[in-house]
Amino acid sequence: MSLTTEHSRTDFFTTKRGLNHDSFAMRLWRKAKKFGIWNPAEIDFSQDALDWAKLTDLEQEVLIHLSGLFQAGEESVTLDLLPLIQSIAKEGRLEEEMYLTSFLWEEAKHIETFDRFWSSVVGYHPDLEKYHSPSYRQVFYHDLPAALHALENDPSPTAQARASVTYNMIVEGVLAETGYHAYGQMLERNAILPGMQRAMRLFKQDESRHIAYGVHLLSRLVAEHGDPVWEVIESEMQTLILPAIGVINEVFDQYAELPFGLEAEAFINYAFGQFQRRLARIERARNLSLEEVVGAESHALEQAEVVD
Repeated sequence: MSLTTEHSRTDFFTTKRGLNHDSFAMRLWRKAKKFGIWNPAEIDFSQDALDWAKLTDLEQEVLIHLSGLFQAGEESVTLDLLPLIQSIAKEGRLEEEMYLTSFLWEEAKHIETFDRFWSSVVGYHPDLEKYHSPSYRQVFYHDLPAALHALENDPSPTAQARASVTYNMIVEGVLAETGYHAYGQMLERNAILPGMQRAMRLFKQDESRHIAYGVHLLSRLVAEHGDPVWEVIESEMQTLILPAIGVINEVFDQYAELPFGLEAEAFINYAFGQFQRRLARIERARNLSLEEVVGAESHALEQAEVVD
């Protein structure tokens, strides 16, 4: 499919061929339709409100702090994601574009869920910007929007790689996944906030699909364009992991002792483990053909890399 300089079309993919339902993107699309159709308004926060009233001031403060970081993070990716979708669409990758439409839908539902948490559980909307530490501002105020909006003028493979690393590997793969994992475990371990426990499970399902696509996209770019793309990926991963870990450390630095059994070491170990595993998977694409990359990622998908 092509688009002329006058922004009129010359043809359409699906009038010449059907969709490739065996493609990696369409496999993720099926999972998004099956597992991503949930309504934030239907999450029951009634017990959460009762639990909240029994928490100490420090426990409430820490939950507001962590939830506030998630809130702005979800808004940031919702605001800044569109250039990545547009760059994939302009390449005529219809199946990938179809799957990517679910990203905005899902990230927007995460925003709505936290907004309901403030009104239904906390009872008011706190000042959340005070929790935005220097590393947090570096990632969400600068690095993420800069990398994604750069695609508006430069949709090259290296620019796509930089955007996907920032969004999929760092913001989602390190910060969101680590945060939701620890946050959900904390609530379950202390048997509190069942509505938010359910929300965390739903968020993790959504984010796991997003990260799986990011690994696939980066692996595809490496297989197609070789070491110039890999060098950008490796450099960006190693550069951005520092402020990402800084976000975690700066949370713990604000408290002499955190409630609920929270420990910085557990956060950081989990984040580094996921980071290193995915970087190794992407690096393997340097020695694989495009067909082999698709096969390897499809196998990972079937082996429950993506949470159902």
